[in-house]
Amino acid sequence: MGRVSVRRVIASAAALLLLVGGTVATDQGSSASAATGSISGWLHTSKSTIRTASNAAYEIKAAAWFGMETSNCAPHGLWSINLNDGLRQIKGMGFNTIRLPFSNECLASKSTNSINYALNPTLQGKSVLQVMDIVVAQAKASGLNVILDRHRPDSGAQSELWYTGQYSEARWISDWKALAKRYKNEPTVIGFDLHNEPHGSACWGCGDPKTDWQAAATRAGNAVLAVNPKLLMIVEGVEKQPNGNSTWWGGGLSGVAAKPVKLTVANRVVYSPHDYPASVFQQSWFTAANYPQSLTRVWDANWGYIAKSGTAPILLGEFGTKLETASDKQWLSTLVSYLDSNNMSFAYWSFNPNSGDTGGLVKDDWVTPQAAKLAVLKPLLGGGTAAPAPVATPKPTSTPKATPKPTTTPKPTSKPTSKPTSKPTAAPAPSAGTGATGKKVAASWNLQSSWGAGYVAEVKVSSSTGASGWSVTWPDTKATSIVSSWGMNCTIKPKTSITCSGDGWAKTVAKGQTNQVGLQVAATAAPKAPRLTVKAS
Repeated sequence: MGRVSVRRVIASAAALLLLVGGTVATDQGSSASAATGSISGWLHTSKSTIRTASNAAYEIKAAAWFGMETSNCAPHGLWSINLNDGLRQIKGMGFNTIRLPFSNECLASKSTNSINYALNPTLQGKSVLQVMDIVVAQAKASGLNVILDRHRPDSGAQSELWYTGQYSEARWISDWKALAKRYKNEPTVIGFDLHNEPHGSACWGCGDPKTDWQAAATRAGNAVLAVNPKLLMIVEGVEKQPNGNSTWWGGGLSGVAAKPVKLTVANRVVYSPHDYPASVFQQSWFTAANYPQSLTRVWDANWGYIAKSGTAPILLGEFGTKLETASDKQWLSTLVSYLDSNNMSFAYWSFNPNSGDTGGLVKDDWVTPQAAKLAVLKPLLGGGTAAPAPVATPKPTSTPKATPKPTTTPKPTSKPTSKPTSKPTAAPAPSAGTGATGKKVAASWNLQSSWGAGYVAEVKVSSSTGASGWSVTWPDTKATSIVSSWGMNCTIKPKTSITCSGDGWAKTVAKGQTNQVGLQVAATAAPKAPRLTVKAS
């Protein structure tokens, strides 16, 4: 997944965030005022500094908004908020860039399956690439750059190498070249993060073409720059370093000292390690007697030396935490100071609240800012622009064509041979109910995603006779509130159950029709395969 450095405290309810270049219409048909943004234009490097075309120093301050690398093939949360609102909120926090993960599998998909089109009508009927185009255009309008991050080959799990049996190196490079061509005239897309978190057998400069990530990054970087020589090539590290030390997936760049990535176009390489706290994985350095002061030496050895020696810029590509433990708080505060004092770029993981091990920059409603995190990040984010939090609209006024199904993107770990992924629980057999009028309705319930503070479930409702209304009840002793729902109204009986009734476009079920609806629940745990009680009317 992806993580980055932090921001500052966002001003509560202030003036509307100003956009670049005049006014930009939102999906709701309103418009936002515009003011000077942070669009940088094409960038290049000079020793340890990223610079604009006019040679001004530029720090990338990014937040990851994931989802296009998952089976949803779209940024998560668009079942609850409007894309423009989310981007404006990120800008208002002080960020100037979006890190946008994707999978090669999604690039080839003609559709997404996690967008509420009542909130995001401009995304309806669009292919994944067309959705990416819209994200780029709306990021630009909000004063944000975009880094494209090849997060996974397929949408199921992170791969340790840049290729798999299904997705070859040739496919990886071909897709990157296609994206370079697609955005060749769009300087909003400032760089390509070539492959997320090489780990396991991935090595740096070992000479084995099957596992040598340094050599593969060189091949891909040169191929991309042959199409667009103005892009930044963002190169992550490896887990197992040439000096024998292991670190985070994508986090080890000690090998750069002996074997840097040298591309045919000069001043294009930005090295991008990932780093996480003890709550993600208990690395040995978290138990040092002089922790957290000891962290500086670890970072210097693994990647910080690259910038301090003037070799190349560093963009800390992922970092994040729920900020719940004393150790994590020390880690984040020390890391912010390290990045700030060394003028390093960063990308925080993540805007999304449904990152299982880090949480996000907003709470589970996708609206309320995580003020404590932003307060720690303030030295990195600076003043920013005050932007009001978007308002979540839980009940669509028109029929969504797809059911939102978020999946949790877990954080990287150090030692495991495979990265954990969130897998939906198999759906139980459909339950059926009959109303007083003899109308029949069947329903099935499927857990799409769960994390420590909640879950998202899909409900499919069908009828062999047709029904003018329906309700579904299932046991749930851990639920505390309904965050949002689509196609139904839901209520909680505390420590007992949840009942949802069809609403709006999904209230009526035609004969032979299936309505796909869903909800997001705040809960300490998710039911696995609850028994449904279904009623028809």
